Amino acid sequence: MDFQVVVLAGGTSKKLVPLVSKEVPKALLPVANRPVLSYVLEQLELSNIKDLIVVVEGADAALCVGGWISAAYVDRLHVEVATVPEDVGTAGALRAIAHHLTAKDVLVVSGDLVSDVPPGAVTAAHRRHDAVVTAMICSVPVSGLSEAGSSGAKDKTKKPGRYNIIGMDPTKQFLLHIATGAELEKDTRIRKSILRAVGQMDIRADLMDAHMYAFNRSVLQEVLDQKDKFQSLKQDVLPYLVRSQLKSEILINGAPQGQQAKENGNDKVSYRILANASTPSFHELYALGPNGSAPVRRTHKCCVYIASNSKYCVRLNSIQAFMDINRDVIGEANHLSGYNFSAQNNIIHPSAELGSKTTVGPHCMLGEGSQMGDKCSVKRSVIGRHCRIGSNVKVVNSVVMNHVTIGDGCSIQGSVICSNAQLQERVALKDCQVLSLSTSVFLSLSSNEYL
Repeated sequence: MDFQVVVLAGGTSKKLVPLVSKEVPKALLPVANRPVLSYVLEQLELSNIKDLIVVVEGADAALCVGGWISAAYVDRLHVEVATVPEDVGTAGALRAIAHHLTAKDVLVVSGDLVSDVPPGAVTAAHRRHDAVVTAMICSVPVSGLSEAGSSGAKDKTKKPGRYNIIGMDPTKQFLLHIATGAELEKDTRIRKSILRAVGQMDIRADLMDAHMYAFNRSVLQEVLDQKDKFQSLKQDVLPYLVRSQLKSEILINGAPQGQQAKENGNDKVSYRILANASTPSFHELYALGPNGSAPVRRTHKCCVYIASNSKYCVRLNSIQAFMDINRDVIGEANHLSGYNFSAQNNIIHPSAELGSKTTVGPHCMLGEGSQMGDKCSVKRSVIGRHCRIGSNVKVVNSVVMNHVTIGDGCSIQGSVICSNAQLQERVALKDCQVLSLSTSVFLSLSSNEYL
């Protein structure tokens, strides 16, 4: 397909401190003992997309990510790793690599997206409507666990997701309004011109922007050039395109629409650009004059692809999301893990060792070379590679990364233990993040805090 694919892999996200570091950038955070970036790359590979640009913020992070990709996808993918400065934002990252973009359209995917939605569905919708941008949206995930904790049941009243307001036309094909969670603290205003043009609008608060976009390249580059203060695709570029779609002065096929019409000596050029949709849309109606003949307005189309509720679609953009996704990928979304589950509905590596009367429950994972002592219990948790866990240890709803040592009698609930950490005997943790720096060990942490 005539699409270039760009994966925005981030760097060392502040939202994920202390889990990320120069040695473990965001793209390499483990989900079921696999880097989160692998989930995006394998979905693209399944769609027969072999040539990619992976954009990483910061030279150290880019070196780590590039080294991992070279080892994991040798002879499978052709990946160019592009390094951009830290904290440039998603729009800034695309601006920095704009000289590499040459195709008619660009598919931009967030490297933290864990999903089974085929990217080809988004690109097909984009081409079908000849859109300026097509954004994939999906249901807002329910975050957090119920008070029962060990059951792993999602509690929809305890921690609802942060909502966006998304407005669509009645056919649910065109994006007419979008306001992010941060904007909802203020009044949400909808343009009168949009309401007049469409007649009615479907307003949804149960959907989110999944950070998978198909862009018309020339339009995207024009916006990035003209709006040099834009940093975010979600908060700046996409809302701008949506707001301006009924009065577009944006480039289409290399020239402003008004200029293109004038140069061709035919005022109907703008309408022909929009005429490929399978059914008439408000764009066509708005572009035509009173008699349905000559266009009186210039427009462009902003479209949406709505992922089915049966599909899994969550971004790893917070510590809570990190824990939720790890549980989901060894639980209800285990088809994404790439592993074969046992009759007990768990994953225990053949090289792992279990002590006497130790139980590893359903929806759990025990990595390569890890050892557990006697009378341990693991419930709805992921334990990484080459961990050493003593006797009488309880691990519930937690993620334990690689090369972790846990002493006898420890209790760990709702926590993340980073690689190489060491816990002494009888440490009790709940809702914590534990990390180790060099040989220093951090232990007793208050709820929802870290050192």
